[in-house]
Amino acid sequence: MISADALLEFLGWCTIINFVFLLLATIVVGPMRGLFQGIHAKIFGLSEEDLSRAYFQYLAQYKVAIAIFNLVPWIALSMIA
Repeated sequence: MISADALLEFLGWCTIINFVFLLLATIVVGPMRGLFQGIHAKIFGLSEEDLSRAYFQYLAQYKVAIAIFNLVPWIALSMIA
């Protein structure tokens, strides 16, 4: 059985790592959007407007997933440990 301290540390590192990935994805998608849109538009047959919306939705959903699956359990465990 894993201890509460080990689980707390695990969730903390998961949160940090996932936020770093989110930050990197945001930095890459921002300035290189034109390159990605050209490639993805050809592959998936979507308009640039649809792709811009999809990129924003991806980043938003990833941020919410990090909060739900990493940050909130870490906060809850911190409060009871």
